[in-house]
Amino acid sequence: MQKVAVIGLGKVGSLVATLLGRQFSVTGVDANAPASGFSFPVVKGSVQDRQFLDSLLAGQDAVVSCLPYHANLPVAEAAHRAGIHYFDLTEDVPTTAAIRKMAETSKGVMAPQCGLAPGFIGIVGADLCRRFTRLRDVELRVGALPSHPNGQMGYSFTWSPAGVINEYVNDAEMIHNGVRKMVPSLDGIEQINIEGQEFEAFTTSGGLGTLCETLEGRVDTLNYKTIRYPGHAKLMRFLLYELLLKDKRELVEQILTEAKPPVAEDVVYVYAVVEGWKEERLEREEFYQAYHPLLIGGQRWRAISWTTAASVAAVVELVASGRLIGRGFLKQEDIPLEALLGTTSGSLYTHSESKAN
Repeated sequence: MQKVAVIGLGKVGSLVATLLGRQFSVTGVDANAPASGFSFPVVKGSVQDRQFLDSLLAGQDAVVSCLPYHANLPVAEAAHRAGIHYFDLTEDVPTTAAIRKMAETSKGVMAPQCGLAPGFIGIVGADLCRRFTRLRDVELRVGALPSHPNGQMGYSFTWSPAGVINEYVNDAEMIHNGVRKMVPSLDGIEQINIEGQEFEAFTTSGGLGTLCETLEGRVDTLNYKTIRYPGHAKLMRFLLYELLLKDKRELVEQILTEAKPPVAEDVVYVYAVVEGWKEERLEREEFYQAYHPLLIGGQRWRAISWTTAASVAAVVELVASGRLIGRGFLKQEDIPLEALLGTTSGSLYTHSESKAN
């Protein structure tokens, strides 16, 4: 793999292209006029233009879609036609199902869900699971939050508003009492204390990726919840269900984006806990990290941007090196955590300081 196209040069996509540009020949693609200052060439084009996509990907070895979840399928279909590797960040279950179907006849790897959640959190959870002889409970938690919240919602849209609303509205998959089932998002609220700070966590859609399928029959409990400041879920339920705006997603996105624009100072919490038996002994393993903004290549990047970009870029590196499957559907839980952290991009997760060059 030498040539990689990165489509969507927003908050995350521009960093994905920058990270991959250290090892690959990268072409950036965006629907808007190319911005200046990139170290790689950028072309303007729409993913709705099939002829443009086919022409673009004919000369590439892989493509990474950093678009909102509803815009991924045309890119995946074009990658399938071109016979090249495909990667994206989607949390959307129907999109992933469609890509998985394509993967049955793909010539390259089809790897959706390569972001933070789903993505990195599933890789972390699977790594903990491998330490046990027999599993009991797997609980995964992720929160991308402003470091200094204000207002009752305590939130800032540093991530795709469309993706956030999608996670809040769609039902979430889990395993409860050994049974795989769907439950409402914004439900199952629990209180969490992280380093003396109070948070809440609640179910949201898509965060587990394919992990329910992988662990079905092996665990009593498996769930994923999003971390927020206290009171957030109640306000979102009021907005989406009491005001009946759940079917007016574009309007909700506009309201929330204008009310809660991105902030520079953010934090990403990643927490995973697995309980089970090691031989005959019941034990518990935990993973916890708080990730903050990093200086990468002389530019400061929000925590949510670099934690998401580093995950997908690391997966691209692993596929290119031949350390993962060479074709077909790639599950995130099949990616070894140690291998991911050993890549150039994945090593960003191990930085304990606030700078990375």
